[in-house]
Amino acid sequence: MVRAIDKYSGGVFNPDDVRILVAAFDGAWRSLLASGITFESDRESKAVRDTLAKHIIEQARYGERDQRRLRDGALLQYALSKLKSKPRK
Repeated sequence: MVRAIDKYSGGVFNPDDVRILVAAFDGAWRSLLASGITFESDRESKAVRDTLAKHIIEQARYGERDQRRLRDGALLQYALSKLKSKPRK
């Protein structure tokens, strides 16, 4: 997540913000794994992690700092992205 913050945030977050973002990301990732989700490849896993991170960073750039809202928003964004994708065969 810290790499994603460096890559996508443009350096706009202070250390306290980074801790919140990392905690939100870790919570979202743990929730996904606890749901029993499986990934077909490391590439797919990395893409999902990237989706979560981008959403958390985007919302934080708009001022959101509530860890739960960041986590839940990222999970919702992931779920919506899955609805838009083609069904697996």
